[in-house]
Amino acid sequence: MDIFTLAIWVGTLIFLVVSFAKDKGKTKKALKMALGMGKGMVVSILSIIFAIGLILTILPPMEIANFVSKQNVVLATVVAALFGTITLVPAFIAFPLVGTLVGAGVGIVPAVSFLTTLTMVGVVTIPLEKKTFGTKFTVVRNGLSFIFAIVIALVMGVLI
Repeated sequence: MDIFTLAIWVGTLIFLVVSFAKDKGKTKKALKMALGMGKGMVVSILSIIFAIGLILTILPPMEIANFVSKQNVVLATVVAALFGTITLVPAFIAFPLVGTLVGAGVGIVPAVSFLTTLTMVGVVTIPLEKKTFGTKFTVVRNGLSFIFAIVIALVMGVLI
């Protein structure tokens, strides 16, 4: 566990203790509500994890690298971004994965577009996101995230 994760856990526990000290009843009620919400999302979260595993089995990282490295930069950037929107993974997995892709010969701009869409845009999470936040929010957030991912990739290509 890294220092930041540990700090978040410690901070959370401190605030939980403070909350209990201020109003034990409200804190228990809030924890029960949070547990109920968590139970309601378990099926959706497990479905997302299953979908990610299935997609990564169908589209292994090395296959993605082989395809992307054979394209021109613009096409490779868009294709990598599209792959990233499909295969949503957590950042702690995404960074080493992108490092592997760069080591396999993928250029910086496509790799960055893949990384940013991988962590910011989530096609597999759309059903859960729509259910939680609504359709309009989901579409706008994912659309803007995709656009900004391309912009970030282009800026990184200029900077690096």
